[in-house]
Amino acid sequence: MIKRALWQGLLAGTAGVVVMTLGEKAEQRLTGRPDSHVPARTLERLTGTAERPGRQPVAVNLAMHYGQGALLGVLRSVMAHAGLRGPVSSAQFAVVRLTNDQILENATGVGAPPQTWPRKELVVDLLHKTVYAFATGAVADALAARSGPGPGRRHAALRPGRHADVGPLPRHLA
Repeated sequence: MIKRALWQGLLAGTAGVVVMTLGEKAEQRLTGRPDSHVPARTLERLTGTAERPGRQPVAVNLAMHYGQGALLGVLRSVMAHAGLRGPVSSAQFAVVRLTNDQILENATGVGAPPQTWPRKELVVDLLHKTVYAFATGAVADALAARSGPGPGRRHAALRPGRHADVGPLPRHLA
């Protein structure tokens, strides 16, 4: 399962980033919002790369933007293979995506906590990351479904919900 979840997650995450980026570009045309270079600055700080104020590191920005999305897609794929699929799981994943950004950006001193952002900026970021999470989830769920329902879904088929009298699946079924 791990090998499948890895390649499927990289594919799902990349698809999610492409969909998010297309949405961002459309939104920027409508609103006039400039590109953000926070991803590049964060990657520069994480890797210890020299920062060049005044220069926009487009290649570094794209590497962080697509790389982070592709790598996080692996987690969504693992979720799907475990049986965590559908809109609720994609909503849970959106929180993970946002949390990942905030940890990296705030730990490096590049970003500020979202509660300090102008509301319009916050709404735009939440919207784009949610689009990413749901697009990634749709691809991850579709790919994982080819392998069957996953252990969580097989367990739920015994008796839906959480019940003390329903033990774990036997190892050979998990």
